Amino acid sequence: MKTPSRSPSATPSPTPTRTAATSPLTGLSGKWRRPVLAVKIDNVGQARPQTGLASADLIYVEQVEAGLARLMAVFSSRLPSTVGPVRSARESDLEVLRQFGQPAFAYSGANSRLLPVIARAPLHDVSPAHAGSPYFRGDSRPAPHNLYASPKGLLADAPKASTARDIGFRFGDAPEGGRKVSSETVRYPAFRVGFRWSASERRWLVSMDGDPVRMTGGAPPKPATVVVQNVARKPSKLGDKWGNITPNFASVGKGKALVLRDGRAYDARWSRPRATGGTTFTTPAGKPMTFAPGQVWVVFKLPS
Repeated sequence: MKTPSRSPSATPSPTPTRTAATSPLTGLSGKWRRPVLAVKIDNVGQARPQTGLASADLIYVEQVEAGLARLMAVFSSRLPSTVGPVRSARESDLEVLRQFGQPAFAYSGANSRLLPVIARAPLHDVSPAHAGSPYFRGDSRPAPHNLYASPKGLLADAPKASTARDIGFRFGDAPEGGRKVSSETVRYPAFRVGFRWSASERRWLVSMDGDPVRMTGGAPPKPATVVVQNVARKPSKLGDKWGNITPNFASVGKGKALVLRDGRAYDARWSRPRATGGTTFTTPAGKPMTFAPGQVWVVFKLPS
């Protein structure tokens, strides 16, 4: 089958409200009480441009082997027709996913020693081994960078997936303080992701390895809030076939963070005492660190 030629166009963000009718993942009003689908997304040069990321409520950036990065896109409020390229899971994903309850999790495969751990995890496995029909291979790029899926089809194979719930985010007017910034770059050993503030769009424009992020049709993702979350490294016995150890990090615990919103940068603290709970962000004064309503990106940053 052919690689999809277009992805869903970005839709205007509705005016945010601060009521129980707003999504706990984006702070936007609308129909958000829908199942949660998390998809691992390829992110090397051969995998770009990707498909469907503008529709995600939340995107995580995670360091993997050889200093590269993968994405994990979380969908609930909106579903694109196609998402991808889909790639393999990592052990850190399972801890991140616990806060969503029992979400549907789409990935292309995993280390053989990780597969039984995934099988025991509280999630609905919609990888090709368990939900083959929603997947297809595109023919314009080489494998393994050409595996795509239908999110609607994936969720059809996970009818009991948890719906969106509070994962600790708080949305509202910007807190006092912060400092004006026009851009911010986060560097991994072999990857960098940049965010440039667009005053006209009131969104952050994303670049990867210096190139503006594009999608296969439609608008690229433009987060309203970006969180750079400093996390501790955990031991790992897993790795790839070239001998690179898989980075494993702790999303449970506490630490420092940098929050970007409205063209300003705010120093913050994060805390997640248990895996089944969400992550709260606070200002240095201990007040809730509020996010701007819209798509959120969380960049996990390991110590150098």
